[in-house]
Amino acid sequence: MMVSTKGRYALRVMIDLAKNNTGIFISLKDMAQRQDISRKYLESIMSVLSKNNLVESAMGKDGGYRLNRKPDEYKVGDILRVTEGDLSPVACMSKDDKKCEMTSLCNAFPFWQGLASKINEYIDSYTLQDFLTSDEAKSCV
Repeated sequence: MMVSTKGRYALRVMIDLAKNNTGIFISLKDMAQRQDISRKYLESIMSVLSKNNLVESAMGKDGGYRLNRKPDEYKVGDILRVTEGDLSPVACMSKDDKKCEMTSLCNAFPFWQGLASKINEYIDSYTLQDFLTSDEAKSCV
């Protein structure tokens, strides 16, 4: 599994919103400048986050985006699943129609299931709050 730029930027912008979580809407322009992400690309990411109810959006002069929950209520896994889709480590575990017909005969399948479980367990063990109160807060995501 490799997280794309879209997933990495989504996490960065969600951390940015958490750091600036004062209840007011934050403009796309300000987030784009702080995160050095093009406004056009950031618009597409924010659209996905908004449609999946991870952020609240508002139009107009004082519009922008803000978190609709507390930072400790956002799992990193939820953000990545929304932006990346299926996080399965191999295609045969994918949730779409690409399932392998040999799964019941595959000696390696339990290994892939275990890996998927560890990946999901790990990404779900972090919240946005963790990035605000730890050494991760000082590093680029």
